[in-house]
Amino acid sequence: MPFFTSFSGYDPDAFPVPQNDPPAQPAGYAFSIWGPIYLVLVLSTGWGAFRHPDDPDWAPARVPLLISLLIGAAWLPIAAVNPLVATVLIWMMLIAGLVALARTPATPRLAFRAPVALYCGWLAAASWVSVALTGAGYDLIFGPYLWALIAIVAATATALAVLARIPGIPEFSAAVIWAFVALIVANWSDSPGVAALAAASALVVLAMQIIRIRDSRQSV
Repeated sequence: MPFFTSFSGYDPDAFPVPQNDPPAQPAGYAFSIWGPIYLVLVLSTGWGAFRHPDDPDWAPARVPLLISLLIGAAWLPIAAVNPLVATVLIWMMLIAGLVALARTPATPRLAFRAPVALYCGWLAAASWVSVALTGAGYDLIFGPYLWALIAIVAATATALAVLARIPGIPEFSAAVIWAFVALIVANWSDSPGVAALAAASALVVLAMQIIRIRDSRQSV
């Protein structure tokens, strides 16, 4: 699982067209977010098992989250050798994770919804990065630069859709913005257009999150 070992992106030579420093690849430090994700998910699991073992509000989210995490357990060894299959798997992780996120109880938010939101936010960005790398690596229609732009726009649209649907998930936004900042760091000198779009997208997601927080306070 990405939680348990170092991972900083697909092997460039695992693609038919080697992807050396592709613009869709975030800076390597971005993958360290798996540490906090793993920590908060473990804490959430422990809290849920101790305080909410039979809570009907927690039950609906547990199965899809477990499915997502079990797929994740198989993801890393596959990602090392077959990015195409890994791309399919990470999308399965994201979809199952989002189902779980939508089913988490609104309260206590920090105990369950927040950890799942952080997990899904990173997956939302990483899934589109994987699509871009696979598209460029298999020479599908576009080159690496355009695939990077497509991934950023698509990740932004995905984030906005999730934020519009599910309240109380600033951790989701934080993880997506973390990915965008890592794209800025990776591209600011060699691909400034990608960096600029990532910066604009980060601001859009931040603005949407602020709007959602404001709306939730006004509705109280």
